[in-house]
Amino acid sequence: MFHAQNIPIHLENDFHYCREIVRKSADQHSLESLLVPRKLRPFLFAIFAFAKTADDFTGLPGRDDAARLRLLDDWSRRLLQAESGTPDHPIFRALSHTLDVTTLPSVYLHELLIACRMNITNKRYESIMELEEYCRYAANPIGRIIMHLAGEVIQEHHQPVPLKIRFSDANCTAIMLTHLWQNLGQDPWSGRPLYLPTDEMNHFGVTEEMILARRFTPMLGEMMLHLVSETRLLFHQGQPLMDMLQWPLKLELATILEQELAILDKIEANGGNTLRSKPQLSSWTRASCLLRALTRSASPSPVQTSPRPIDPPNTSQDKK
Repeated sequence: MFHAQNIPIHLENDFHYCREIVRKSADQHSLESLLVPRKLRPFLFAIFAFAKTADDFTGLPGRDDAARLRLLDDWSRRLLQAESGTPDHPIFRALSHTLDVTTLPSVYLHELLIACRMNITNKRYESIMELEEYCRYAANPIGRIIMHLAGEVIQEHHQPVPLKIRFSDANCTAIMLTHLWQNLGQDPWSGRPLYLPTDEMNHFGVTEEMILARRFTPMLGEMMLHLVSETRLLFHQGQPLMDMLQWPLKLELATILEQELAILDKIEANGGNTLRSKPQLSSWTRASCLLRALTRSASPSPVQTSPRPIDPPNTSQDKK
């Protein structure tokens, strides 16, 4: 039986249902990290179960895009029910309680659904700016959710975006881009869009046929190394967040960032080739990342520059 602080007995089965969904995904390790406070884990299970299920809809076998969009429409309807206190599904009963207890802005959840719709409707991205716009919905809300639950920042409606959130957005966008480059050899064959900016492809002489044939060329390698370099700049922009956080979230962020930078290192070491094999971190590398994170989180960051302004997302398309 699932037990957790602040969870009413009649909702324990619902939160257990959410945890089991997350445990079957790649998010299990991060959510059950010793650095994540136990009192927050049930809420994160509910949020990630909601997001994971919605993401699964976008690549559901045997369904066309119209059917997948209808599933997301139903998921959006259920979210509105959860907001109004009338949920009719285990995930949304857990989510409704999470929203009530934590006062989490539901707009972050609607933004995640926008990203899921983009996975279905946006098959190509013209520029890195368009990819960053995708990350704005797919990744940045996760950072904002964690910052809110940890009590690091409470963003008031219609107020300017706090500096912590701007730095968090830069890091989350960089993390998402790192995963897109890492998964280049998998996404186009799993029903996902081709997450490469077409203007960069044209500039470096890379064609879609090369990607789909898994034919690595020097031009593709040059383009990937360029994209890795651009991603490092985003991590650089988000670096000042380290000095603004409290433990244990500070160490958790440092560990994640060290691991993501290690993935970029591996992509560079492979000459930018992620078509035939996905760069993975060994247990030894992960341990090294943790040691570096301990050192990094114990010392101030030397960089204090502000990231590019990020306007609050428009979620109107999700609520139509």
